[in-house]
Amino acid sequence: MVVFFSTIANLLVFYSLKWEKVGNLEPARVLEPLFVILLAIIFSFFAENLYERNLKVIIPALIASLALIFTHIRKHHLQFSPYFIAAIIGSFFFALELVISRLILDFYSPVTFYFLRSSSILLISLLIFRPDFKKIDTKVRWQIFLTGLLWVIYRIVVYYGYLNVGVIFTTLLLMLGSIFIYAMAYFILKEKISWQNFAASIVVISSVIYAVS
Repeated sequence: MVVFFSTIANLLVFYSLKWEKVGNLEPARVLEPLFVILLAIIFSFFAENLYERNLKVIIPALIASLALIFTHIRKHHLQFSPYFIAAIIGSFFFALELVISRLILDFYSPVTFYFLRSSSILLISLLIFRPDFKKIDTKVRWQIFLTGLLWVIYRIVVYYGYLNVGVIFTTLLLMLGSIFIYAMAYFILKEKISWQNFAASIVVISSVIYAVS
């Protein structure tokens, strides 16, 4: 199920990225934490020992995820294109894959589990698309490799978080990543930060502080 849902999610997200601007798809991407939290709450009724039911964690996580969503929505996003809808559904399947992963992480190390998951998706993708790797130049190969390496590190950290502090709490902590992006954009790229992004940062930080206090 993890491999199946992840394959669908990748196909939908890459389909949307191929035909739509990344900035226009950002609101669909930030829906993923909310989907993870809601699905984890549902799954907690069937596997309470694997998913949190602590309201001190759930409520701030919901507030933080909603704050990120509302600060990313613009008027033109309300015009749902097929690519935007594909990105939303892709975010849902990625969230579903992550929540289901917790059911079997006790039986695999995060490294082994992610290797098996990704290898299976690679095999399926090769069979479906039969890509010609000779057309990819060396620079692009290195970009793919480095991006993949960063994603491996990220996913392994996520899995360890699921095992040690819980799915919802890990998701809440990962929302701090948006704040780091805003800070880097402001201090390194000298970009202006909107008041909406600033407000979202305050909400996320406050939610994390409340959850860990």
